[in-house]
Amino acid sequence: MGCSISGLNALYDAATGGGDVWINERRFRVLRQIGEGGFAFVYLVREHQPASDASPSRRHNAHLSGLPRAPSRAHDFVLVSVVDTTKYVLLGVSIAEDGTYAMKKVLIQSKEQLDLVREEIRVSSLFNHPNLLPLLDHAIIAVKSAQGDWSHEAYLLFPVHLDGTLFDNANIMLSRKEFYSTADVLQIFRQVSQFYILIKGYLQMCEGLKHMHSFDPPYAHNDVKPGNVLITCRKGKAPVATLMDFGSASPARKQIRSRSEALQLQEWAAEHCSAPYRAPELWDCPSHADIDERTDIWSLGCTLYAIMFNVSPFEYALGESGGSLQLAIVNGQLKWPAGPNPPYPDELRQFVIWMLQPQPAMRPHIGDVTLHVDKLIAKYLS
Repeated sequence: MGCSISGLNALYDAATGGGDVWINERRFRVLRQIGEGGFAFVYLVREHQPASDASPSRRHNAHLSGLPRAPSRAHDFVLVSVVDTTKYVLLGVSIAEDGTYAMKKVLIQSKEQLDLVREEIRVSSLFNHPNLLPLLDHAIIAVKSAQGDWSHEAYLLFPVHLDGTLFDNANIMLSRKEFYSTADVLQIFRQVSQFYILIKGYLQMCEGLKHMHSFDPPYAHNDVKPGNVLITCRKGKAPVATLMDFGSASPARKQIRSRSEALQLQEWAAEHCSAPYRAPELWDCPSHADIDERTDIWSLGCTLYAIMFNVSPFEYALGESGGSLQLAIVNGQLKWPAGPNPPYPDELRQFVIWMLQPQPAMRPHIGDVTLHVDKLIAKYLS
């Protein structure tokens, strides 16, 4: 997907030159760009108090200094409701002490894209858990181009995590031929897979995925992968994992009762679920099937494998023997790299195999996963 909206150069100028951005009544200085993908750009920003002469009307006119401007007429300036941030702070979300945040800017070029962004905001606002990245604030504005065309831009504000993702970490460790210890693998995985419990008063509040699956109806993340797991590393402490990006999240349970419904699901999955981590039933859906949140369990098994070996299981299998990614996934074609020395315990490999069952009914639910993780932690971290 490319970016054709006018004003993109101004956006880059602002990112490097320190433009100001308003999100509702909050003012931020753009420090630098830290990521991009499709029509979205992610910036490191720092919040500061507006100048005393910056009245609310002026704020609307100067919503973006150096970035494509919002229209000056008040009724052309469209805002979505502000998400309450207090609940996240109470749960101990790590917000940088220097007032920095991550700001995601989305260039919206169609009604379909606008609906998708609004749905991402709605879904993100549902979840309240320390291992799920919280949406702190957001705004959608209408923008008029120099040619007189109207479009929208969305601004989403998140806590900043500058240590990168599991994917970033895997690339670094792969280049160094390093591996996580069994203890670190279990600690990271536990945070990416477990629910809100406090164990003996000192273990972290655990994970988000079970929090999502505990909704009625359950929600599936639909894109669990190392690139969507932020890692925070602090000296002398176990890594902290935070699951992010709810742009693909949706109610997990779907009844498929025809070939056309099966094909629609496959087309949706091809757009929203990363191929190496996509469950077999989303590659080749039967005409009569009940899809549930265990699509995430498959992705979670792939992610655990990637934490262990710095590569996804079916990309590794392809590298070894070639062939089709889809066939490798549908057939559950699993191979094992050499790994660290001493090797990971066989119980950890069997745990991965349990989650990577091609038949969804044979996979565990998230509650079973967290119970098993607790047993492994008790055995290998005590």
